[in-house]
Amino acid sequence: MTQLTSSDGVLEVARRARTAATELALATRAAKDGALIAMARALREQSAEILEANTIDVEAARAAQIPAGVVDRLRLDEDRVVAMADGLLEVAALADPVGEVVRGSTLANGLELRQIRVPLGVVGIIYEARPNVTADAAGICLKSGNAVLLRGSSSARHSNTAIVSVLRRAAVATGISEDAVQLVPGDGYEPAKALMRARGLVDVLIPRGGAGLIRSVVEESTVPVIETGVGNCHLYVDADADLDQALAVVLNSKTQRTSVCNAGESLLVHEQVAGTFLPMVVPALQAAGVTIHGDEVFAKYDAVVPATAEDYAAEYLSLDISAAVVPSLDSAIAHIRTYSSSHTDAILTRSQEAARRFTAAVDSAAVLVNASTRFTDGAEFGFGAEIGISTQKLHARGPMGLLEMTSTKYLVTGDGHVR
Repeated sequence: MTQLTSSDGVLEVARRARTAATELALATRAAKDGALIAMARALREQSAEILEANTIDVEAARAAQIPAGVVDRLRLDEDRVVAMADGLLEVAALADPVGEVVRGSTLANGLELRQIRVPLGVVGIIYEARPNVTADAAGICLKSGNAVLLRGSSSARHSNTAIVSVLRRAAVATGISEDAVQLVPGDGYEPAKALMRARGLVDVLIPRGGAGLIRSVVEESTVPVIETGVGNCHLYVDADADLDQALAVVLNSKTQRTSVCNAGESLLVHEQVAGTFLPMVVPALQAAGVTIHGDEVFAKYDAVVPATAEDYAAEYLSLDISAAVVPSLDSAIAHIRTYSSSHTDAILTRSQEAARRFTAAVDSAAVLVNASTRFTDGAEFGFGAEIGISTQKLHARGPMGLLEMTSTKYLVTGDGHVR
């Protein structure tokens, strides 16, 4: 008898996903929305099952002494499960992108030309910790007509299994194929590697997690990859900033939730306001428990750690922030272009000229003016849930919602036309 390998199991679920994707491409908006609403209801009603499974994962993570920021990403509670359900309802309320006409015209020869949105097909997602991604990805892929293959980290295995089980049962009850949402089977690296090599069965792969995971998927995959990125997000306090407003935005960006990719990680202050702003921001950050890794100006304050180049490039995901005083707006831009991960960078200023120059020169997926970096989020942008935040420049950039989960095709209609 032939022994099945982990790769065989991955290819089998991919084949089933391919069949489900064909069915989903033909599903009406009413059918997809009905499934999403049922899935949201099921998450709420069966939250005890999900939280029990999550407790197993969290306790194992703590026993393994996994960093607190990672444990926070892993942990679910009743409010977070409700937020997952609400995300599905928000996606259901959005317009269906499938079939939308992107552009159209009648050519000089009478041919009717239309470019319309279509599903990508089978979407594979490899991600770390955060079990809420499981529901977000399932919902967005289903609404956009895609089947999804989910490969979460082993640290969230019990949580992801419970969530997918709840979602699949709810979807099937509404007539949607259970193979529209599947976990990639198997343990260890080999199943993930098999998913990366399933070209022809999987249409696109999206990694969501730390720099090591993303680099591994980008470098090893033969399946096309939409690259998400880590978040070394900068806040620049300009010479013309409202300093009270800037203080509130900096604190919110850094401390509202530290373990997420849109948290503020680096602070730059124009030298003209440093004498006033540093006595405001340093004690405020330290009172919130933040360790400042600063240049020689910041280092004059007690408990500030001297910063290194590694600090300025770091995505801390903790109560740490790098900080420096810069002589000009252009110096701030140069610093950001050197160290930013091209995720989110913000300027705090009352100068329209400074804002225009900053937004034009900073090459990131999201550039904010007088707003917290925490707003770079699919839900906050009105996209419902999100698959992730892309920092690349091809096809999708920034928070990836329904539109980013579609491709296009051309429909050409003639009346016996020959060339």
